[in-house]
Amino acid sequence: MSEQGAPLLVGHGLCKSFGLTPALRGAGLAVTAGEVLAVMGPSGSGKSTLLHCLAGILTPDAGEVLFDGRRVDLMADRERSRLRRGEFGFVFQFGQLVPELPVLENIAFPLLLGGQRRRAALAAAESWLPRLGLVEVAHRLPGEISGGQGQRVAVARALIAGPRVVFADEPTGSLDSVAADQVMELLVATAKSERVSVVLVTHEPRVAAYADRQVTVRDGQTMLPAVLA
Repeated sequence: MSEQGAPLLVGHGLCKSFGLTPALRGAGLAVTAGEVLAVMGPSGSGKSTLLHCLAGILTPDAGEVLFDGRRVDLMADRERSRLRRGEFGFVFQFGQLVPELPVLENIAFPLLLGGQRRRAALAAAESWLPRLGLVEVAHRLPGEISGGQGQRVAVARALIAGPRVVFADEPTGSLDSVAADQVMELLVATAKSERVSVVLVTHEPRVAAYADRQVTVRDGQTMLPAVLA
């Protein structure tokens, strides 16, 4: 268990190439428990690759990723999968909801995937509906709701299993400004109330303004001090 104020998630000296093309060139950052950190940068800067390395989706070619003192980059695939299911949550640009499942079951999906009984998982999902303004769309399919509602479903799905870190990769990139503000307000307020850290990748200053702190990635390197004092 990380101490209060100590970094919960740390990436240090991360390098990652795809073929002959380098995406990260020694990037790094640190996030404390309950902190919302915005990772900014232009398209192609390496910010999404950095997020994927921190989340254990990609293994860096060099450097290290530590979560609560554990080396994520050295974990076996099965251990990283357990980490992503239990300790990490994810919100992607287009939600990536399961199109055949109604909203309620999409929210419950991480619990069902983790082996929780269906009735308990759906009851837990139902408790999130009023918090995110989704009561009226609980039994609709993803194709029958708005983009903003879909991203709120994605936020609930990311948080339902009680993760310690949520990774949000351009979560408002497909939304208009009104819907984007609604999603960010809900994500940040809920994360703060649950003391969940958020690593938010965005190229929009308006969205980054919701964060406690910002780090810029350019040409695969973090350009602002990323490690906490």
